[in-house]
Amino acid sequence: MFRQSLRRCARISGAIFAAPALRTTRPATLQTIAKAPASALRVPLSINAFRLYSSEAASAAAAPVAEDEGNASGLTTKFADLTKLGVHSTLVDTITNRMRYEDMTDVQSKTIEPALKGMDLVAQAKTGTGKTLAFLVPILQRMIAADPSLATRKARYQASSKDIRGIIISPTRELAEQIALEAEKLCQGTGLVVQRAVGGTRKGEMLHKTRREGCHLLVGTPGRLNDLLEDPYSGIEAPNLAAIVLDEADRMLDVGFEKELQSIVDQLPDPKTSARQTLLFSATIPKNVIALARQWVRPDNFDFIQTISKDDVLTHDRVDQHVVHCRGWANVFPAMYELIDKEIQKRTADRDLLPFKALVFLPTSALVDLAGDVDITMRGDRDRVQGWRIHSKLTQSQRTKAAELFRKARSGILFSTDVTARGLDFPNVTHVIQIGATSDREQYIHRLGRTARAGKEGEGWLILADSEMELARRELQGLPLKPNKTIECAQHDFTSGDEPTAICEKVTQATARVDPQVLEVAYLSLFGQNRDNVQAKVDELREWWVNAMEQDDTPALSASTIEKRGLRRIRGLNVRQPGSRYDSGGRGDREGFSRGGFSRREPRDAFEKMEMDSTSSDRRSSDRRSGGFSRGGGRGFGGRERQQRSSW
Repeated sequence: MFRQSLRRCARISGAIFAAPALRTTRPATLQTIAKAPASALRVPLSINAFRLYSSEAASAAAAPVAEDEGNASGLTTKFADLTKLGVHSTLVDTITNRMRYEDMTDVQSKTIEPALKGMDLVAQAKTGTGKTLAFLVPILQRMIAADPSLATRKARYQASSKDIRGIIISPTRELAEQIALEAEKLCQGTGLVVQRAVGGTRKGEMLHKTRREGCHLLVGTPGRLNDLLEDPYSGIEAPNLAAIVLDEADRMLDVGFEKELQSIVDQLPDPKTSARQTLLFSATIPKNVIALARQWVRPDNFDFIQTISKDDVLTHDRVDQHVVHCRGWANVFPAMYELIDKEIQKRTADRDLLPFKALVFLPTSALVDLAGDVDITMRGDRDRVQGWRIHSKLTQSQRTKAAELFRKARSGILFSTDVTARGLDFPNVTHVIQIGATSDREQYIHRLGRTARAGKEGEGWLILADSEMELARRELQGLPLKPNKTIECAQHDFTSGDEPTAICEKVTQATARVDPQVLEVAYLSLFGQNRDNVQAKVDELREWWVNAMEQDDTPALSASTIEKRGLRRIRGLNVRQPGSRYDSGGRGDREGFSRGGFSRREPRDAFEKMEMDSTSSDRRSSDRRSGGFSRGGGRGFGGRERQQRSSW
């Protein structure tokens, strides 16, 4: 009845969904499920190496769902019971005995069983909830079911690059690496071979390795996967493709992979002629994800599963969040280091607290480099807290090494752009520090989600120059940010001639000693961000360079750069004469997708029904705070919310 109803929805506008069959989770049953207490199901790990890489491990400390509760809902909640659903004993043994997993998370218990039945899935799930294992188990089992010889290790010797059975697509190199590592652990007792296809690595080396070892499961990023499939000489083929996974689908679209995804689906075997299963996971279900699902998912054989209850307590509701209002950009780095030093001292004195471990998000790669260089210059050979940096302009090996070192560290600082905002799992992050106004509300929330994971402690800090305060108030209104006035460096006036605090002086001098080219590129990058209050930003940067760092002038900008950045009417810029060394404009952040509200008419098909039933975490949060939200278009899922003005 369920499948028949979906077929009718795919053909007839306004069709009504039928009730679900057996244990599958349809939107019609979600209201009942949502009433149950939200929880994650995981026991603590004993294998440290696996804990380092696993998003599943992030949920390990969360309270498990009671066994009788799982049975009452008809869901399988124990990994050991997967054999009853037809999962090969080798996979189950690896999960339960080698990885030491016992209980499933909510995401896993709701998605694994319908996926094992061969249905396509669209699952709305937050990061850090066990998604990786939720899609790995069914697609690996599907490969083994199609070819039972793959369950034995000797099948590795017959593997071929021209017989790929499964593909997993993720938005970032780091997340793809993390998924591949977890897949390798799960496949260690089988003949399944896992390979990676990510940008920032040498394509030739990857192809040589894949041709030599073969490949059953290929994990990669959209750009590199598309490149391999388009290349007739790559030797990468998937004529017997059994399953494909799109992880963090909303994120892939947000960063501009729509064309690559369209090209990939065009080059894969037609699902109408091959029994290919598609599993699509996304934290939010905006209109562009619905459009993606229409392209990839079989309309007559898919299930939409929500694992985000309307009663979930979200990270951005429960984490302590502080905003530091700085006089200008000259105060931002000193304020950041004053905060870092205070928090290190506090946690060193109190052994009951986790060691200080912070993710510091900066708006541009150039500012990440500047912060990293200041950190080295100011602290030198310190033995307290090590610092690393990650951004998109580093090589893949540099990014992987930095992420690995920070992941393993008990204490440390990682300066980063949004490369690490979603998907990557860093255990025991105690602080998320965000520098500058975010491009939108979702970006702030995704960054904040890197702390307070798996029931651990955590806090968020937002450090803003005065020129960005109004923008931040507009974007983040309604979130529980509290003004913090304990940071002395934040309001020091460098034009007054007054003596700055010791930490303020130390950071400013360290910044002035950084390579002039690094300073110049960082200065220029700030004009590729938001265009709000540009004149005030220019004045603040002049105070930073001239009054604080005692430079002769701000970095010179060419006339063409000034024109490209729309700065022609701005006063106080240092204009470079023609013929100077640097004369190029930069790029601002990519615009996000506009997501309007939903109408409440009858759905045209199963995909529109899914869109209407989907739940946005941001929308729910703002709804609880403001009593409703606008139906007009605007930034954010469901339109701009009508919320009270921020108190800060």
